[in-house]
Amino acid sequence: MDLKGAVALVTGGNGGLGQRICHALAQEGAHVAVMYARSRDQAESVASELTSRYQINAQAFACDITDGAAVDRLVGEVTQAFGRLDVLINDAAYNVSIPFGDLDNLTLEVWDKIMAINLTGPMRLTKAVAPVMKAQGRGRIINIASVAGLSPTGSSIAYAVSKAGLIHLTRCMAVALAPETLVNCVAPGLLDGTRATANLRPEQIERSASGSLLKRPADKDDCADMVIAMCRTETMTGQTVVIDSGRIFH
Repeated sequence: MDLKGAVALVTGGNGGLGQRICHALAQEGAHVAVMYARSRDQAESVASELTSRYQINAQAFACDITDGAAVDRLVGEVTQAFGRLDVLINDAAYNVSIPFGDLDNLTLEVWDKIMAINLTGPMRLTKAVAPVMKAQGRGRIINIASVAGLSPTGSSIAYAVSKAGLIHLTRCMAVALAPETLVNCVAPGLLDGTRATANLRPEQIERSASGSLLKRPADKDDCADMVIAMCRTETMTGQTVVIDSGRIFH
């Protein structure tokens, strides 16, 4: 897909990785809908910077992705504002750091919220954009998972299971939406400068970085570049690419 003039919706577009993805898309000439849950000022600032730096159209949109009606409204607002919708990046996520052995604090309330945002939210969004992309005859959906979804590791059992589900949702939706819409996934390891990393305990951050072959965190720009490659591809679908400085091999 040629991204020049395409329209991309990035959930969590005001976050650390989300902003990098927004900039990478805009640099390719794509118009960007920056979706946020609460941080309106930050999202509008991102949209304003994208517009001025890359001479594309960017706007901020609020949405609670756990609300099906709100998701449907979001897709309607984006398509009305931009005239089409070619790319969906499911980057919005939620996490609480709970050691695996601390099952008492892994409450159903925590579990349900993590699943609602990290797994059911992307499913809602995918279902909402699928008819639009099918009617256009093309579409790209890229899910942002985590290496925690590939191995029993990470900051909490709920987060790991939600990301494992997202990886398999990628495969299932690739089957469901082919051939018009391609669905792929990026699974980063530890990333500096994200809200997810900020929620981790210091020893988790140190253990993750030191346990990689390159002895460093994963790179947000590498993740954003992979998103662009997945948008451009015409023959790759249902795949998950790991970017974690050589810690987990998939």
